[in-house]
Amino acid sequence: MALSRRALLVAPPALAATPALAQGGAWPSRPIRIIVPAPGGGGTADTLARIFANEMEKRLTQPVVIENRGGAAGNVGANLAARAAPDGYTLLWTWAGTMATNPALYRDMPFNPQTDFTPVILLGSVPNILIVNNDFPARSLAEFRDYARANPGAINHGTTGNGSSMHLAAELFASRTDTRLTHVPYTAPAAAVTDLLSGRIQSMFNLVTGAQPLVTSGRVRALAVLSETRVPQLPDVPTATELGMPGLAFGTWFCLMLPRGAEPALVARLNTLANEILADAGARQRLEAAGMALDGGGTPERLRDYLAAEIPRHAELVRLSGAQLN
Repeated sequence: MALSRRALLVAPPALAATPALAQGGAWPSRPIRIIVPAPGGGGTADTLARIFANEMEKRLTQPVVIENRGGAAGNVGANLAARAAPDGYTLLWTWAGTMATNPALYRDMPFNPQTDFTPVILLGSVPNILIVNNDFPARSLAEFRDYARANPGAINHGTTGNGSSMHLAAELFASRTDTRLTHVPYTAPAAAVTDLLSGRIQSMFNLVTGAQPLVTSGRVRALAVLSETRVPQLPDVPTATELGMPGLAFGTWFCLMLPRGAEPALVARLNTLANEILADAGARQRLEAAGMALDGGGTPERLRDYLAAEIPRHAELVRLSGAQLN
């Protein structure tokens, strides 16, 4: 879901001093690790996390190290973070799929996103965008909808798997437009893109970060961004709301968490630090260039409330999709 700038809450004022922790001494007195529950190698989550970690290092006296722990759509890394000490030396950089989709997608979750973590901050989002093969007859969002209605199941859409952001974005579109699309899951986005370019599938509800080079090079046609505002990476692509189809906003959002039990002073310190980074012009430029919409920020309570709203929203889309993982 795209984040609303109108919902942005004012961050708490900076603390007069760095909080002292139960172990003694001021934080941080040793290196900090940020667990990213995805493989390394330049994916969207990993890239954004590394930019943020670098910005943290600039403002702190200790190294900030990324630890990639992929597996089970983020459950492996998130569970590791949930079991860590809540002392500020292990943070979790995570996103909508792991925190909001997985509770409905997995029968047995190793952690509870709402009770096993202490919210720090909602960071930003990356919206989905509807792209189609250049030979596909629909040249607008309305034409895509009308074609889907006239040809139920004839449009194949590629995704990175059951319950992925691409999959749920398509389910949202189908439910809001009374259409039926055919889901074609892939194990990697590159394979889906190859088939989209060849015409074996007709569409993808890709993330903007993956779609941008395809759109700017003219290899695919972009029909609409599923967000409340246009994205700077593709400023000429209209939003679904602009095109008369509100309620289609969808994407992945990112947040920072601490393990349950973190001291309030530590939470406030990290929240203030993160808000400073999100307000810094240079940091914003780097994050935006990597694909993040800078619609995050605010208090830990904003993240808590946002997660509470997103979990049932994602659960309904998972129910509509019929997806289930063990």
